[in-house]
Amino acid sequence: MRGHSHPGDRRLAGGIAVIFDDADLIVVDKPSGMLSVPTPRESGISALEILEDFIRKGQAKSRKKLFPVNRLDKFTSGILIFAKTMEMREKMHVDWAGQTLKTYVAVVNGRMRELSGRVESNLIEEPSMMVRSTGDPTWGKPAVTEWNVLRAGERRSLLEIHPLTGRKNQIRVQMADIGHPIVGDRKYGGGDGNGRLALHAWKIALPHPRDNRPMEFESPIPAEITRLTGSD
Repeated sequence: MRGHSHPGDRRLAGGIAVIFDDADLIVVDKPSGMLSVPTPRESGISALEILEDFIRKGQAKSRKKLFPVNRLDKFTSGILIFAKTMEMREKMHVDWAGQTLKTYVAVVNGRMRELSGRVESNLIEEPSMMVRSTGDPTWGKPAVTEWNVLRAGERRSLLEIHPLTGRKNQIRVQMADIGHPIVGDRKYGGGDGNGRLALHAWKIALPHPRDNRPMEFESPIPAEITRLTGSD
C-alpha cells in the first residue's frame, strides 16, 4: 500500500493534507510551523486538534479521538501518523523500532567530508528542554542516525537521513554534534533558514497494525528546502 502527498489530497485548516485514512489510522502531511499536538509551552493550533475536528465532522460532542504514533517538531514538515484507538497506537509502538523505516531530508551547514556516515551517542534532555549528548550511558538514551549526501555544496549539503532510534530532537542534536547543524535550527546552532527549519519527514514504511500489510507513504520535499543548496 502506497500513499503520496499531492495536490489532490484533502487539504484541511493550516495547509495540513490527508494522505491516508481508514478505520484504524490517519496519515497526514504536516507543514512547517504547525504543532503536532498541543503543548502548554507553545501557542498555535495543532495537527491533532485539526484532525480530531475533521473526524468528528464538526460535532463538538463526538467522543472520537486520535492518538499520535509519531511526532514532529513544530518547524519540521512531513509525514505524521495518528491512530484512531489506543489499542492500535500501542500495537504500532511495539512494532515501531524493529519494523519501521523512516527517511528524512535535511539541509545542513558545511560540506560533508564523506558521502555517508553514522552517528551514535547517548542523548539526555535537560530541565531547560534542551537535548544534548552525554558520555555517560547510565544517564543518556542510545541514539543512532545514518546519513548520506544527496547534493553537496560548498556552504551547505542536502542529506538523506535515517534515524534508527526515535529520540527527541535526535537528528538535530547529532548533526550539530558532528559539526553540521541543520540550517534554520536556532536551538542547536544552525542559524537562519529563511524562516524555517530545513528538516522534512520525507518517507515512512511500516506494517499496518491490523493485518501487517506493508504500507509506504511519501511527502514531496518542499521547494524551500531544495532551494537552500541550489546556489552553492
